[in-house]
Amino acid sequence: MNPEILRVVLVSPRNPLNIGAAARAMSNLGFSHLRLVNPYDVAFREAKSAVGAGHVLEAAGEFGSVSEAVADCSLVIGTTAAGPRELHHPVRRLEYGARLIRKHSCTSPVAVLFGSEKYGLSNDDMSHCHWLMRVPTREGHRSMNLGQSVAVCLYELIRDSRVAVREPARLRAAASVELERVTELLIGMLGCSGYVNPRTRTSTENKVRRLVRRLELSARDAEVWLGMLRQIRWKMDHNSGEDQHQERA
Repeated sequence: MNPEILRVVLVSPRNPLNIGAAARAMSNLGFSHLRLVNPYDVAFREAKSAVGAGHVLEAAGEFGSVSEAVADCSLVIGTTAAGPRELHHPVRRLEYGARLIRKHSCTSPVAVLFGSEKYGLSNDDMSHCHWLMRVPTREGHRSMNLGQSVAVCLYELIRDSRVAVREPARLRAAASVELERVTELLIGMLGCSGYVNPRTRTSTENKVRRLVRRLELSARDAEVWLGMLRQIRWKMDHNSGEDQHQERA
């Protein structure tokens, strides 16, 4: 989705901190067009919660009505907790609603309306909407904080399910020679500690060698293991030398 076509419209927001949090979520996710209808607090542009999103608040437009705020939009979506009140619009879950928004024209502005923290969107506000969208919160606690609601909805709009199934870039796997260094050092330490029974030494070494390879270490992790094991081995040798010195004394 092209973030430039989306207008986030906050209708009668009461708390400047929530406005700041919404602006921060917009900036985080690449959206910049914020519109406010009759904000309760005129000092919202100084909200400290808009960390790194001052530019969104500074450019935010103020309107006297929902009609004015969405005048240039070809698609208007309202958000609702979908409680016991009677609704006269289709209500779609966020996942499906976001898909419909993404399919909409890539050039015509789209507005997503969020109601006030206390009352949500009024019936008059909703009358300007084509349909409604809800976040699938649990039945016993439907309402979300305004800033959180904006963040969740915008994330769903930019989420690409195709990216989620791609494997992350793999680090270079450790070569056999690197794994053998780890193996030899570990076997040597096990021998010094008395773990290795001389009669089953070959069998134990083979088990350790297989174990190290099952770890599927990257080259970077193999170096870390070598560093840790060398330090432990040095400490073991150092303590052993002190013990022998004390015995001679």
